Amino acid sequence: MENLKKRILAESSVLSSNMLRMDALINHQVDPKLTMEMGQEFARRFAEEHITKVITVESSGIPAAYATAYTLGVPLVFARRKKTLIADPDAYVERVPSFTKGMVTDIMVSKQFLTAEDRVLFIDDIIANGDAARGLIKIIERSGATLIGLGVVVEKSFQAGGRTLREQGIRVEPLVRISSLDNGEIKFE
Repeated sequence: MENLKKRILAESSVLSSNMLRMDALINHQVDPKLTMEMGQEFARRFAEEHITKVITVESSGIPAAYATAYTLGVPLVFARRKKTLIADPDAYVERVPSFTKGMVTDIMVSKQFLTAEDRVLFIDDIIANGDAARGLIKIIERSGATLIGLGVVVEKSFQAGGRTLREQGIRVEPLVRISSLDNGEIKFE
């Protein structure tokens, strides 16, 4: 998506050789028009897959996942990062490290929202090392649902996440691939 690349160059900042701040686009402020374009592109790429649910991890993945689910006309499910007082005690739970948050959290999905009959499209904002993605994939596998693929807004291809998931046979569809953040410069593949 050329528009997304232009916006990343104009509105993002490189924090280090492996950290990119995209608060103005997807992580803090959300541009609804751009987000809907992302969802439409993911929906186009997976249109023939008979998706029954879109899934993501809260919170930065929710806007793109919502736009995708809306376009496909299917429900959106998001894995919660914190337990609530009314959380399903029987939920699928997985402990995952977060690259950007620098901590380990539990993610959980209620068993009533993810079943063996589901054909699931996983949408995420950024993939770096892929730890959160692997955690949600484990939950999807335990539910018996079929993971159709992972649509990711930005893949940092210089980190192992996308590559290791592809090696496991998972279809990974990034809208944008960043090959380097060295010397404070964003380089796309």
